[in-house]
Amino acid sequence: MPVDHIRYDILAQEALRGVVRTVLADAAKKGLPGEHHFKITFATAAPGVRLSDRMRTQYPETMTVVLQHQFWDLVVSDAAFEVGLSFGGIPERLAVPFDAITAFYDPAVQFGFQFETIEAEADGEGAAAGAAAGQSPPMRIVPPESAKSDALPAPATAKAPEPEPPSGGGEVVRLDRFRKK
Repeated sequence: MPVDHIRYDILAQEALRGVVRTVLADAAKKGLPGEHHFKITFATAAPGVRLSDRMRTQYPETMTVVLQHQFWDLVVSDAAFEVGLSFGGIPERLAVPFDAITAFYDPAVQFGFQFETIEAEADGEGAAAGAAAGQSPPMRIVPPESAKSDALPAPATAKAPEPEPPSGGGEVVRLDRFRKK
């Protein structure tokens, strides 16, 4: 299997984190349009995540927040977002780096994606070995038909069949037949 020296998996994740950044920045400026709202899951132990000790104790690994009706002071920077939310009637201020986000979902339009941890290999062999072993891709786009529930779907493991070469009486022609000698 060829080695991916470009690391499309990392580039795609960065692009999708940019989608989250863009929609949150737009919501911070204009509010949420129509019925749009966001469910954002993030790793609470990730570097740069700020939340109260009470919330960190309650959610030691991951936490999902919903930005819909009752949130305030949404601030979006290039690297993170901050928002005020109420948990059990107690107001809290959260700061979440975009790199800490593990899933994003907008139930209004049944659109979302889920990130997985990517190990950055210096030589790329780890990525090639993972692909050869049939491991799942680094992120999943949630198709509309599977987004009826709030849970994100499991990754598909079946590969699409390889396209067959065209058939039909073609002839291989050597270019040197046409060269002047």
